[in-house]
Amino acid sequence: MASSVPARRTEKGRGHLLDMNAPRQVIKDPEKDARDLARVQKWVMSTLAVTTILHLVVGLVVAAVMLDDSPTSSKVGLNVIAGIFGAAAVAAGRAIHGRSVLSPWLLLGVVPTTIGLVLTFG
Repeated sequence: MASSVPARRTEKGRGHLLDMNAPRQVIKDPEKDARDLARVQKWVMSTLAVTTILHLVVGLVVAAVMLDDSPTSSKVGLNVIAGIFGAAAVAAGRAIHGRSVLSPWLLLGVVPTTIGLVLTFG
């Protein structure tokens, strides 16, 4: 019956994958490392900024829904402010990435206002 474990090689220097006499050459490119780090930093910063502002937007919509015995204009006002902050979140994300702030993506600011108005009056 054959063994399931292969026999250890007896040749000198061949028993493992690393050859100490011929190490792998590591080519360092500090400019590429800096670009990669900057790209990751931008994504982390924009993600944090956008999610923080969107938490504020959700809070404003919840406040508009929970208002009792207040005029309709207060509820609509909170939803409109939520939409403005929603557009600001999109603008902040685009600005951090060095993109033009004015773009069709700013229309996403209408989404929190629409959802808020549906939840408030629906």
